[in-house]
Amino acid sequence: MLKWLATAFIVFFAAGLAQAQPVAGVEYRQLATAQPTDVPGKIEVVEFFWYGCPHCYDFEPVLEPWVKKLPKDVHFRRIPAMFDNEYAQGARAFYALEAIGEEERLHKALFEAIHTGARLRVADEAALTEWLGKHGVDTKKFAAAYRSFTVEGKLKRAAQLTQAYKIDGVPTMAVDGKYVVNTNSIKSFEHLLAITDYLIEQSRKKGGKAAAKK
Repeated sequence: MLKWLATAFIVFFAAGLAQAQPVAGVEYRQLATAQPTDVPGKIEVVEFFWYGCPHCYDFEPVLEPWVKKLPKDVHFRRIPAMFDNEYAQGARAFYALEAIGEEERLHKALFEAIHTGARLRVADEAALTEWLGKHGVDTKKFAAAYRSFTVEGKLKRAAQLTQAYKIDGVPTMAVDGKYVVNTNSIKSFEHLLAITDYLIEQSRKKGGKAAAKK
């Protein structure tokens, strides 16, 4: 009797674990056409975001420590979503800062400026430039990058990827050029990252890779 109960419990517990796993078509979807990734040999994780999005701003304090703990075989990058001209202005600022090596240093501060205090409008080039000058940025370099050929090319690529991944809202996480988390099924930011972790592991298994040490 005890043996039967133990066996039944194991079967029931295993079934519960299986049900807890994210389901394709519900918590995430797989792209019909896989997209190329930036770093060969690594599992790419992309956050599609927009500086003007309050949810993206709220997500940052949860996302930042998670990114710092990613294994060495995972490469994280951000792509500004491109839905319309307002989104494009934020994307232009992102890529201009990236071009002059200031995006990583100011990413969090820029979010803060947009959503608290001064309520900076990232689409207002003059106000943005003034804010950047106060934060130690070479504004001449920023102005040159802002409309550079390099930034224009990245904006076009961001628009292509927004469409290719079928992004319809932000923040959205995508994994290895194949999977996209369905944000409409997400209960919390922690849930979003848990599904992302699952998709990273799925990509690792399909690639025949062992988890890299952190």
